[in-house]
Amino acid sequence: MKQFILFVIFLFMLPVIAVSSEAVHWGFQKGSDGQQAEAGGQLDEMLKEYDSFYKGSPKKKVVYLTFDNGYENGHTKTILDTLKKEKVPAAFFVTGHYVESAPELLKRMVKEGHIIGNHSWHHYDLTTVPGSTVVEEFKLVEKQVAKVTGQKKTKYVRPPRGIFSENVLKTAQKAGYTHAMWSLAYVDWYADKPKGKQYAYDEIMEQIHPGAVIMLHSVSKDNAEALPDVIRDLKKKGYKFKSLDHLAGA
Repeated sequence: MKQFILFVIFLFMLPVIAVSSEAVHWGFQKGSDGQQAEAGGQLDEMLKEYDSFYKGSPKKKVVYLTFDNGYENGHTKTILDTLKKEKVPAAFFVTGHYVESAPELLKRMVKEGHIIGNHSWHHYDLTTVPGSTVVEEFKLVEKQVAKVTGQKKTKYVRPPRGIFSENVLKTAQKAGYTHAMWSLAYVDWYADKPKGKQYAYDEIMEQIHPGAVIMLHSVSKDNAEALPDVIRDLKKKGYKFKSLDHLAGA
């Protein structure tokens, strides 16, 4: 009994390793010439520890197409038409506003085999709210998506504005969520500042690499117009498009 008590005391004396709440603004060295984007060893290890990811294998010409849907701007139907024609799966990360304002598009996404991801209900900076609020933000989206579409789980989450912390990653993991970051993106979210189809095409093709998780915003007309050529030309280069389920299970 005495030994047991001493062992318990010893456990309490062990140092507690704190999980950081410091905000991380997601960023990386862009891919080029077919070489993968790199976020650095520290971020690589942090994401791995919490079962999260931002790119796939560097050895396979497989890419993953994802969209952030904060609000509907009239281009998602065109995007879905292209995906259907080209038989390409995608993931759409939606906010509460999108869920409430575009239920028919959500239904179509699920019906056509796409994944609905979770971009939080209010689009808060999740590093500024308690852990209970982080979970609630994801649960609200999940519950409403299930109600509208029948997709019961939104297991892939993406933090608003790409801001997270180790604590947010841990909180999400404990609640059953996986952070799906990205390794290819460009400034495409200013819907009132279009730069043209060719600009979007060039940005994507210059950064493309094996294992790329491509993040595009559905509010962009440029993306919607460039997407058919992007998909067809990547297929010609030997790339295959897979769902996030493939990446998570790879």
